[in-house]
Amino acid sequence: MDVTVLLYAFLILYPLLVLWRYVDGKRDKDCYILDYECYKPTDDRKLDTEFSGEVIKRNANLGLNEYKFLLKAIVSSGIGEQTYAPRIMFDGREENPTLEDGTSEMDEFFKDSIAKLLARSGVSAQEIDVLIVNVSMISAVPSLASRIINHYKMREDIKVFNLTAMGCSASLISVNIAQNILKTYKNVHALVVTSESLSPNWYSGNDRSMILANCLFRSGGCAILLTNKRSLKRRCMFKLKCLVRTHHGARDESYGCCIQREDGLGHLGFHLGKNLPQVATRAFVDNLREIAPKILPVRVLLRFMVLTFIKKWNQSSTKGGSTGPKSVIDFKTGVDHFCIHTGGKAVIDGIGVNLNLSQYDLEPARMTLHRFGNTSASSLWYVLAYMEAKKRLKKGDRVLMISFGAGFKCNSCLWEVVRDLNDGNNAWNDCINEYPPDSLVNPFMEKYGWINNEDPSTFVLPR
Repeated sequence: MDVTVLLYAFLILYPLLVLWRYVDGKRDKDCYILDYECYKPTDDRKLDTEFSGEVIKRNANLGLNEYKFLLKAIVSSGIGEQTYAPRIMFDGREENPTLEDGTSEMDEFFKDSIAKLLARSGVSAQEIDVLIVNVSMISAVPSLASRIINHYKMREDIKVFNLTAMGCSASLISVNIAQNILKTYKNVHALVVTSESLSPNWYSGNDRSMILANCLFRSGGCAILLTNKRSLKRRCMFKLKCLVRTHHGARDESYGCCIQREDGLGHLGFHLGKNLPQVATRAFVDNLREIAPKILPVRVLLRFMVLTFIKKWNQSSTKGGSTGPKSVIDFKTGVDHFCIHTGGKAVIDGIGVNLNLSQYDLEPARMTLHRFGNTSASSLWYVLAYMEAKKRLKKGDRVLMISFGAGFKCNSCLWEVVRDLNDGNNAWNDCINEYPPDSLVNPFMEKYGWINNEDPSTFVLPR
């Protein structure tokens, strides 16, 4: 009798134990953002119109045609006068950088933003279990991650990842690494640090495909604290729902459209190819094709499939001619906010057209480009901070992040807002009430438009 009771008890309790362990394990595998801190450099590093002109004049390899090209580029860039540059620019040494220039630029960011993030979140440096650093254009020994560990005296058993050369989409790659670690270990704090070192990467030649980078990139950075601790879930800001990475590096045209190389005179710079828009579009479409089923309602996907089938059926039964409007997926049915990489005005406008987004949807990216410029991999977080500062983010809202990077890569992810975010205590604090401004036109044409009327045979640049 006792054996029978024990057998029945085992048959009942064992499946319950297995089910409990499965549910308990799933609960601790989610990836949450506890807090994040966007870096705001000091005002003495701001780039206004006059100083930008002085920097351009210092490049002796530029002629009138290059000045006209740069003027057209900066006027149409969507970048304003409040962006930041590294200190080496203000010292007039951009053509002769040292390793210390690059590392000190990063140290200034590390010591400011990480300290603020840890203090506000109530997490000490010794509680960090995982450190992931991504800075593409500088590789120091010891690594930048080691510099952070040394400064903040982190634990000896901390798991460290130091990423370089991953481009503007690197922050989502770092988040993906953290996500996978959080699925494996319980009660983890992961610190993601994303930035770009501009000091060693100023291009001093006259190749148009390479001087364009000088106009677009600006100083910035962000530190993000991720966790899967059950006790902190109510304090967290965002929950990661899914993340998709697309890499077209196997295609030669994609691999070569954004690449660091030397020009004909030996000047090192970053080449941006004319085929970049087509390459980016192809990667973007492939990425959307994979993430759409993960984030959109089934009814929307079914409707799209039916319309596509009908369109192909009509095409097969009709010889030539138009078969009706193009079937388009409405991403707004599964996304409330769009956090777009500020790679440039054309990038933002292109995504807006492809996803049929409104001016309201594109406002955060456009205002971030105007205020902070293209801060490489950290730009997404300034866009997110703008939404927070404007008190747009409410509990349950879904935020789609979209980024592009050299390689060529397109990475995207979906965050769910865990609680109403009304604090708005971030890098936008001192200027959020000024945005959006009445006009995004910068004063470069007004100050330097006379260059377009100059004759190349008689032109002499005033010094």
